Amino acid sequence: MPDNKDIYISPFSTRYASFDMQHVFSENFKFRTWRRLWIALAKAEKELGLNITDEQIAEMEAHKDDINYEEAGKREKQVRHDVMSHVYAYGLQCPKAEPIIHLGATSCYVGDNTDIIILREASEIIQKKAAQVLKNLAEFAEKYKALPCLAYTHLQPAQLTTVGKRAALWMYELTQDIENLDFQLSRLRLLGSKGTTGTQASFMELFGGDEDKVKRLEALIARDMGFDDCVPVSGQTYSRKVDSYFLSVLSGFAQSAYKFSNDMRLLQSFEEMEEPFEKSQIGSSAMPYKRNPMRCERISSLARYVIADSVNPAMTAGTQWFERTLDDSANKRISVAEAFLAVDAILNIYINVTSGIVVYENVIKKRVMEKLPFMATENIMMESVKRGGDRQQLHEIIRVYSHEAAAQVKLHGGANDLIDRIAADSRIPLSKEEILKELDPAKYTGRSASQTEEFIREVVAPILEGHYTEPVNAVLNV
Repeated sequence: MPDNKDIYISPFSTRYASFDMQHVFSENFKFRTWRRLWIALAKAEKELGLNITDEQIAEMEAHKDDINYEEAGKREKQVRHDVMSHVYAYGLQCPKAEPIIHLGATSCYVGDNTDIIILREASEIIQKKAAQVLKNLAEFAEKYKALPCLAYTHLQPAQLTTVGKRAALWMYELTQDIENLDFQLSRLRLLGSKGTTGTQASFMELFGGDEDKVKRLEALIARDMGFDDCVPVSGQTYSRKVDSYFLSVLSGFAQSAYKFSNDMRLLQSFEEMEEPFEKSQIGSSAMPYKRNPMRCERISSLARYVIADSVNPAMTAGTQWFERTLDDSANKRISVAEAFLAVDAILNIYINVTSGIVVYENVIKKRVMEKLPFMATENIMMESVKRGGDRQQLHEIIRVYSHEAAAQVKLHGGANDLIDRIAADSRIPLSKEEILKELDPAKYTGRSASQTEEFIREVVAPILEGHYTEPVNAVLNV
């Protein structure tokens, strides 16, 4: 038998995703959930009058976790059917209960109901980690809410904003993702016991045509598995649009993280901010001085994968024939699992980066002051008009000087001498000292600080109150 070095192993398992998320998509979680669903079915059928004994249920309970994989594997090689192989293996461990295991059900009773449960469990992990990112960013934004920095449109310096306000933009996108996931979870329903084509015909046969009992059966199963109810109608499967909805939400998380990571990569290039860099970390094999933003680059890389992957369940949902077809299975088990694993990895990195962002305030201030003379020209012009100047003439004077100063910087590598040029012109009714008073960056950040405070108080705090219970420490495998 080949060892692990001779076969492909997903990087999600070795490098990226957490143990908790991998466990939700593991064989143990899947097949133990199948057994819990079989137990829930048997208990509900017994309560509604079928000839099932407490002894049979106790026997099933006793073996709900010790899955005999070897027996199931041998059987599947013979019958080519995973559900019936596990029914057989469970029956070997539960000889008294064997006749009633899976009674009245079809494969999707365990397969699809388990997938719904997995969606719920995996989403709860995403919620917790997203809340930790949100908390990290809220603390960061509060600390730097009033620190002026250059804002950009078209990646060109525009007006000023603050470091904290920019973090509020990152948070806002993340809050929308969290609320979107909350909404999808609030709509999530168990498939229930719908039977082969969704008509519940087999259960109608079991209960002698008693529709009330058939409906109560589903309610009992849903309650046992922690759901309020089941989907009202279905074919054999739950609607594959559910997977599409959830991966659309995951794509949203990826988009938000992608935006953050790209901003951070640019800021690190500007040397204004930096992701954490560990003491012994190597930035480049060739250039010892390099401090590459590798964490944010990994976020960007994984985010692209998730955004592309989210198209898979949309196509699957649209190509289901009538009450069911099996061309969803292979695609579904890869695309849904890997989307969750990838977003889990993204959030792990997002937590790590936001818990230790390095801010170089002096560099930020230097870059602000290099551009501030241009941004201050409107204030200078307005103050000059108040003192009797001609607005159109002043505009032309300042326009000419602005372009001359820009050429001085860009063409000759000189300092920005715009203020000196303006102050030396007798047509400008302001002294150099008066002009310099206009070069206070705080005058140009508008409501950045108060917007940030309001957003944290009115939007972020309520979300954290509902989702943040304890710190989440994201451990990066590599």
